[in-house]
Amino acid sequence: MVNVSRRTILTSALAAGAGAVLAPQAASAAPAAAASAFTPTGHDPVDLRWLEGGTPAALASGATWGVPWPRGALAPDQQLALTAATGEAVPVQSWPTGWWPDGSVKWTAHAVSEAGPRAEGYRLAPGRPASPPTALTVRERGSQVVVDTGTIHVTFARSGKKIVRSIRRGDDVVAAAGRLVVSRQDKADTDDPQGLRYESFDGTVENVTVEQSGPVRAVIKVEGKHAKGAREWLPFVLRFSLYAGSDGVRLVHTVMFDGDEDRDFIRAIGVKFTVPMRGELYDRHVRLAGADGGVLAEAVQGITGLRRDPGHAVRTAQVEGRALPDPSTWDTRVTDRLHWIPSWGDYSLSQLNARGFEIRKRTGTGHSWIRVDSGGRAAGLGYVGTPAGGLAFGMRNFWQLHPTELEISGAASDEAEATVWMWSPRAEAMDVRFYHDGMGQDTYAQQLDALEITYEDYEPGFGTPYGVARTTELMFWALDATPTAQRFSELAEANSAPPLLMSGPEHMHSAGVFGSWSPVDRSTPAKAELEDRLDAIHRYHLDQQDQRSWYGFWDYGDVMHSYDGDRHQWRYDVGGYAWDNSELSTDMWLWYHFLRTGDAAAFRFAEAMTRHTGEVDVYHLGRWKGLGTRHNVMHWGDSAKQVRISNANYRRFYYFLTADERVGDLLHELVDSDRTYLVLNATRKIDGSTGEYDPDPAALPFGKMTDWGAVAGAWLTEWERGGDPKARERLLASARSIAALPNGWVQGDTTYDLETAEFSSGPEPSVSVGSLGGVFGLIEVMTELLELVEEPEVEARWIEFCRLYNASREEQAEVTGQHWGNLNLRQAYSRATAYAAVQLEDEALAARAWQELRTGHAGYPDGHDWGSRRIEPPLVLNAIDESSFSTNASAQYGLATMQCLALVGDRL
Repeated sequence: MVNVSRRTILTSALAAGAGAVLAPQAASAAPAAAASAFTPTGHDPVDLRWLEGGTPAALASGATWGVPWPRGALAPDQQLALTAATGEAVPVQSWPTGWWPDGSVKWTAHAVSEAGPRAEGYRLAPGRPASPPTALTVRERGSQVVVDTGTIHVTFARSGKKIVRSIRRGDDVVAAAGRLVVSRQDKADTDDPQGLRYESFDGTVENVTVEQSGPVRAVIKVEGKHAKGAREWLPFVLRFSLYAGSDGVRLVHTVMFDGDEDRDFIRAIGVKFTVPMRGELYDRHVRLAGADGGVLAEAVQGITGLRRDPGHAVRTAQVEGRALPDPSTWDTRVTDRLHWIPSWGDYSLSQLNARGFEIRKRTGTGHSWIRVDSGGRAAGLGYVGTPAGGLAFGMRNFWQLHPTELEISGAASDEAEATVWMWSPRAEAMDVRFYHDGMGQDTYAQQLDALEITYEDYEPGFGTPYGVARTTELMFWALDATPTAQRFSELAEANSAPPLLMSGPEHMHSAGVFGSWSPVDRSTPAKAELEDRLDAIHRYHLDQQDQRSWYGFWDYGDVMHSYDGDRHQWRYDVGGYAWDNSELSTDMWLWYHFLRTGDAAAFRFAEAMTRHTGEVDVYHLGRWKGLGTRHNVMHWGDSAKQVRISNANYRRFYYFLTADERVGDLLHELVDSDRTYLVLNATRKIDGSTGEYDPDPAALPFGKMTDWGAVAGAWLTEWERGGDPKARERLLASARSIAALPNGWVQGDTTYDLETAEFSSGPEPSVSVGSLGGVFGLIEVMTELLELVEEPEVEARWIEFCRLYNASREEQAEVTGQHWGNLNLRQAYSRATAYAAVQLEDEALAARAWQELRTGHAGYPDGHDWGSRRIEPPLVLNAIDESSFSTNASAQYGLATMQCLALVGDRL
């Protein structure tokens, strides 16, 4: 059980954390102010394992992961060594990503290369880290940045369209002119197929930053826009990760949409490299990964299957991708006729939906494509080159993020082009227009009335995708030979699910991170029954993702909101019941499920959701930057733009577990998201607002629960990461101001001062509380905050709220002067009752928490057969009425159950 009453007294001068960094080199800056001196308590070595288990045959160039440490255990200057289970020292690069308030390190990040020793398990412990045989180096030379891994040299341009000038192995250029390509058309095909105009744009570099420079890992950040002539649009952020001794380059590619949804229909989004082709046509090879480990392995000019046989040794060499024997050793009936054998210079593997791919090839431009093969779900990796080497290129979640394509062109010429299409040019043009015309909802009154039937909060002009983004992960390997089918399959697997090291649930729990949770515990029948239910709900949603094909460029990672029991279908087309968009903390539920179980499928499910909800459901540009969009048929369709969706509390799990720099950016973006309330009044439709919004920065309508809980998560994370110390100041100032209100978190008629981050109200007690207030991360962020700081008044008021939410009306009125009305989601708030029970050491409250959970108000009651078999509609959870089934209920049931187990599980 988490001891949520533990406290540490802080000095008044305490800022963000440590002033020194872990050796050998840190990627993040040390906090601005040094912490109080302390004596490290030390900690046992941390055991690590690969997420999917076993020993991976290949890595995606390397692996980067995060490890938590208990408060006071690790000093900022403590070096860490990594040892394989075999006893070998493993070269590792370590840096801090989070600090405890006392200055000790809370989170560290670590990187290893695929060139290092590999084993099923590792141990991380204080000690001198091993260095790689050849350290990775980064050199910045005027117009370029050169990364030398010891195996390859990669040159990045500081300007222009050739983002990666070259990738070399020794003296040979394996790939060059790495660039971004985008094309658009000016109308949808279905509107008017005649007279379409097409344009192509190239990614143009504006800024290059060396974020990390070895000795094991380097990260190069590239920012820019796609341009043609005077037009610049579709901003991009690229992060290239390289590892010592590796020939791989990992690319995290983010593109933001800032076009006109009525005129800019994207035809293709891709990353393209030029690959020099040397030698004879019969010694040039193509590899394409299919489904289930299958590989298409062909030569540009094939000498197998001919009417005349060149000889067994020749055929075998070509099939294996090796240099063919001297033609003088072949059957002359073949060598005399080589010029009659077609050369297939172009290949395409397109995955236009989640269920099937197709491979085609042609001899060249102006000639027909020939269908080669087809299958289910391609692994998303290709190769073009010769026995002396070539480029493997791929995309993670290839079929999940359809329509995608791998294309090779010009392999029969001196230079081939290898392209990863994140939106295939063979697909229909991307259409991001809103799905209806408003149906006459011109006034707030009409929009609120429509909300009563479709649950959609519509407003003209608000259903825009301007500013949303999508992040995709790609891999490139500069290989020294054409890979065997076995090796290519191994690379394809690493591309699809990059191996990741992870500490287990017991260690993470012992470190005291992420608030109230506990590892899976089946020690009693009652606990085992609850664990079975948690597994069943999680498995159901995981299965539904595949059964319902919740895949696609904009959709993958999200889940649906509510189920339609009449159609036996999710309400994908009913207003606010369609895509979930993090409603009621789905992301948090999935992450806590992983923390408790350590299950790889749970991690990948949560990871995909974090990638989606942090990018697609949030605005990164424009007037609503920092806000997310409430659930809708279109991910950006609802007019409720709020921080409860952009919520940093949902992203921080992935950041600390993986040290992912892109998610780190997203978290930092949200630090000032309270400022968005200067441009958008979130309560405009219900507070009588008319005309133009005229905000007063000293009296903003900023909610102290749903809104504040989300922004508090951003401030807490910024503080933990050693960012601007103002984040800590604003976090504590706002929490203290809420506690000072006459009725604390339920005080009515409050306003927010943007300058001071303080809430205020009139002197008289009043009550205004909504059921959604605590279920968008507020409960969880308060649990963590009160573990970090000694704030008795804040703590007392928060415990009061937790105790009273599910209390009787009489108890509520006794404390706050009036009862709190007909509150909903009482099962969800059972975890608040459990928190109060622990803090107050109140056995009656603990019993009440379990009763609230079991009663299942607005959730899932006890007394049903949850089952362990695969659950198919209409047997949703076997006994729950599927007509009222929702992801929201699952998320809140999961969070409530997991936290009740952690807090008052010993009462079972």
